[in-house]
Amino acid sequence: MVAGNDAVPNPRAFRWIKTDCGRALYTELAGRPGLVAQLRLGWFVLIAALRDWRLPNPDQG
Repeated sequence: MVAGNDAVPNPRAFRWIKTDCGRALYTELAGRPGLVAQLRLGWFVLIAALRDWRLPNPDQG
């Protein structure tokens, strides 16, 4: 076991997905295997990015 920071870094998609519920759903969808799951994940990121476009990024101060 590696000592130190056990937190997983944020995925690059979190730059566009800014809500907590959207990030939670992204994490759930990203863990699913299969081609259909990957297509659904891509569709989700596209729609979430469009909806969250005007929101402030919570990762930046």
